[in-house]
Amino acid sequence: MCVETTIINEFSNYSSWLNTLEDMEETLWSKPIAKGKWSVSEIIAHIINWDNHLISEVIPAVQSGKGMEFPDFNTHNKTASNYAKSGISKSKLLEEAKNTRKRLVKELNELPNELLNKSITSNGVTHCPHTGTPYSLIYIVKEFIDHDHHHKGQIIQFLKKKTID
Repeated sequence: MCVETTIINEFSNYSSWLNTLEDMEETLWSKPIAKGKWSVSEIIAHIINWDNHLISEVIPAVQSGKGMEFPDFNTHNKTASNYAKSGISKSKLLEEAKNTRKRLVKELNELPNELLNKSITSNGVTHCPHTGTPYSLIYIVKEFIDHDHHHKGQIIQFLKKKTID
């Protein structure tokens, strides 16, 4: 299995992990995970919002040879938070999260490795300022895997703490 396929498969694991949240108590679903933090529902909506951005903006830009553009994080994240608070049910939001990630993974799997690895800009920047690695779509996917792990860890810790309390 090639490196790109391995990375995309790891990215797809998030959909399966979402199944673990289906039996979560409704009272915890909308409760902030800590003081000043989002709720589990807001975190899930946040990830959906970024997956949709990759589908609607980033992949088409890469396919047409343009650089990747990412919106202002605060504004983008506020939209996700508002969506989670809009009254959407836990089951609907989880279903949407799984379907959106599956669609994104399908689109990534359909791209040739040359396109996934092509050096490209991210908001006009050619290299990651933290690692010095040239930006590419597959590099961004790896960044989003780390992003998923960060939020999954937050949710897991929150739920562990709540079962102890």
